[in-house]
Order: sequence, then structure tokens, then C-alpha cells
Amino acid sequence: MTPLVALASLIAMTENAPTAAADKSPAYAAPALEKAIDVIELLGSEPQGLTISEIAQRLGRSISELFRIIVVLDRRGWLHKDGASDRYRVTYRVLEIAHRATPAQELTHVATPLMHSLAAATVQSCHLVVVNGTRGLIVARQESPGQTGFAVRLGTEIDLLTSCSGHVLLSAMDEERRAALYPKGLPKGLLDRLAEVRAKGYESIPSARMAGVSDMSCPIFGFDGHVVAALTIPFLAAIDDAPHVSQEEALALLRSTATAISSALGWFDRGEAPMVPSLSVASPVRRRRARTMEV
Repeated sequence: MTPLVALASLIAMTENAPTAAADKSPAYAAPALEKAIDVIELLGSEPQGLTISEIAQRLGRSISELFRIIVVLDRRGWLHKDGASDRYRVTYRVLEIAHRATPAQELTHVATPLMHSLAAATVQSCHLVVVNGTRGLIVARQESPGQTGFAVRLGTEIDLLTSCSGHVLLSAMDEERRAALYPKGLPKGLLDRLAEVRAKGYESIPSARMAGVSDMSCPIFGFDGHVVAALTIPFLAAIDDAPHVSQEEALALLRSTATAISSALGWFDRGEAPMVPSLSVASPVRRRRARTMEV
């Protein structure tokens, strides 16, 4: 049973059972489920949370039609109510379900210890970005172990067309998948840039979000050779006299870490090993035919 189907069954008590005529309709509707998803998506962009009245106002619905749905979501652990402010927030259960139901679980399980080592070696933060529709989604991060640093929040969405991670993901993506995401095509200038990124194997540009941050990103590939994520360092250059890892050194460490994560996922370099290794099976021993002695 998928998470949404399970959620629908949990909140079905808030709506009347559909009639037989509705079942025959070509357009299926699940009003309670749709309202619950609306609530979760709204609160997903409100980290400070909202009260029930604020949720109802934002969604253009009455408090009475949302009250029972929100109570059920709270009871099932999808939402959490702050007792002091009566504000509801989404919980990590949403992220937990997403990780269990997608390849992100294996990816983050493999990548986390290597990202920890990368952050320790560079004294910079790093994060993983996967494609989520026409956006990128940060599914894992490791903060810098230093006294200061910059890190992007888990669950943040990014623009694939303008971000460093997005350039890496689009450049390593096969043409068919990219065309499905952007049926009208990409800008000519961006296509030229993606070709450069693909040839280099990494992207390095000033951050599209923060001044003074230089983003560096490398692709991570799965066992089938397709890109599954981008590993990115939002590099902060220190200006004090203490010794620091340079941006070039951090890039080298980033590239080797991305390769290590890809290898742990089963990827191998098709250029160096174009054939998938196979088990060698010993050939059966050929029996000698006995000679017939003439008398």
C-alpha cells in the first residue's frame, strides 16, 4: 500500500462513501485526500507553521471542513501542533516516507559517511540534490565541522536551469529524459554550458542564492550508468591567516567523493570497462576418443 493510499484510508472517515454512480464516472475524486494533500503542501512552505484558521484562509476553505482532516494528520504523525501557539507544522514523517519509497534511501545510506568525510577534509558543508519534476530537491546534507559555515536546509528546492547542481544533473541526463522534462527545449546558451559541464565532469559557478558563495558540483551515477544525484559544496573562502583548503583542493576532494559514492552504488567507468564483468565458468574437459586398434 502506497503512502497516499494509506493516508486516504485513514481520513476516509471524514467523507461520505462514494455512490455507485460516482464510481462509474471517468473522473475519480477523493475530496478528503485532496484536502489533506493541500494542507501538507501548504505547510511544507511554512516552516513557522500555521493555525487552523490560517490554513483555512490560505486554502479558501472553511475551518469545519478541514478540522477533522488536520486532527487525523496530527494523530498519525504527519503534522505536529505547537501547544503554545496552536500552529501546525509538517513533521519528518513526510521525509521518512519519501526516503523509504524512493531510491533516495539507498543513496543517502551510501553517501552519508562519505559526505561526512568530505566535510571534515574540506571544512565545508556539502549536500545531495536529486531531480524532482522540473526542480531539484536536497535530500541529504552535511554541515561544516568548522566554527563557521554555510549549509542549505534539507528539503529545499532549487531551480535546475540556474543552479550549479541543476547544471550537473541536466548535463549528465540522457536526452530522452531531459526532453520529457522540458518539451519546449532549453535555451541555446544553457545547452552550450551543459555541454561544457558534461565534458569537464563538474560545474563551478557563483551561487545563484548567496553572494560570496561559490558552488561546486559533481554528478553521482547509479549502477545503470544514469545520473541519480549531484553532490555539491557551497564553498566559502576564508580570509583569515589560518591554513585552509583551497577551492581547487576542495574540488578535487569533491570529485573523488562523488566517484566513490557512484562506485558504492554499483557504477563503473564504461570507458575503462565497457563490458560488465561476468563470472568465468570453467569449460568442460573434452574426452578423448579411444582409438580402435587394428588386428
